[in-house]
Amino acid sequence: MDHPIQGLMQTAMSNLREMVDVNTIIGDPVETPDGTVILPVSKVGFGFAAGGSQFEGGDAHGQGQGDLPFGGGSGGGVSITPIGFLIVHGNNVRLLSADHQNQLYDRLIDLAPAMLERIQSLFSKQKASDPPVM
Repeated sequence: MDHPIQGLMQTAMSNLREMVDVNTIIGDPVETPDGTVILPVSKVGFGFAAGGSQFEGGDAHGQGQGDLPFGGGSGGGVSITPIGFLIVHGNNVRLLSADHQNQLYDRLIDLAPAMLERIQSLFSKQKASDPPVM
């Protein structure tokens, strides 16, 4: 016969397993009309605890009555925190952070290649328009 604590633990774990799956961490993709795919990304933490105690039973004369009384309980919890969105467009992949503190830095890093291209094009246009020095 299984110990009662096993039943408590199995119930808690099966309920947690139903709540947390891969679609909880990386959500279902959403495709926009222009072909961009957006994937929500979350951080998931979960845990559970179970415990119990067994008491020695007996009648008025101190004689055991077979099964010992059992008292126990279990509980669990899940924490889901959104991290951001993975945005896939063509060959470009970006992470749009949901954390407002890092959003400025992420945006600057995303814009850096475009800014460098613009600066290079300005210098090349300036060189082409300068008259030759004699």
